[in-house]
Amino acid sequence: MLNFRLYFVTDRTQTANRPLTDVVHAALDGGVRAVQLREKDLEGRELYALAEQLRALTLRYRAQLLVNDRIDVALAVEADGVHLGQHSFSVEDARRLLGAGKLIGVSTHSPQEIDAAQKADLIVFGPVYYTPSKAAYGEPQGLDRLRAAVAHSAVPVFAIGGIRTARVAEVLETGAHGIAMISAISAAADPAQAAHELLRRLD
Repeated sequence: MLNFRLYFVTDRTQTANRPLTDVVHAALDGGVRAVQLREKDLEGRELYALAEQLRALTLRYRAQLLVNDRIDVALAVEADGVHLGQHSFSVEDARRLLGAGKLIGVSTHSPQEIDAAQKADLIVFGPVYYTPSKAAYGEPQGLDRLRAAVAHSAVPVFAIGGIRTARVAEVLETGAHGIAMISAISAAADPAQAAHELLRRLD
């Protein structure tokens, strides 16, 4: 059973020119207990160095760290798991490489992708609303498709894409387990306060 409903996804281009580690630290201060390190443009050495820093921070707060796609980096820093895209490892192969007890998340955008991810620990579905960071994945899915995705999945579903504080209630009404956030936390003037307010609404 997952012990978090707010899933913070990193993007160091959306931190208002602050170091990513500072923003993650603030988010953890605000109550975030699950972080996905998602910096696709970084080469292995740089990504590993950043993952080490975030692993130290998340351990301090007893928070979960998942690494996007890079199973090797996740294993190297003893992260809590990985998050897979549609062009990454299968859930079955990732489980074999990671071993039991690690979390596996999968990004999905259709019922077919949800079906293929039913052996994961969590599914992220979206984009629910329009957001520039997810524009490449097509038009917004909307609340009706999110509701259908939740009904279709035995695995907890996290909504992503354009979710702001005022929209949390209507997202939760679909039955979604939680929300995955990027800019609503990382670009906030006060990431700790933004995280705290999101968690308050999730409760």
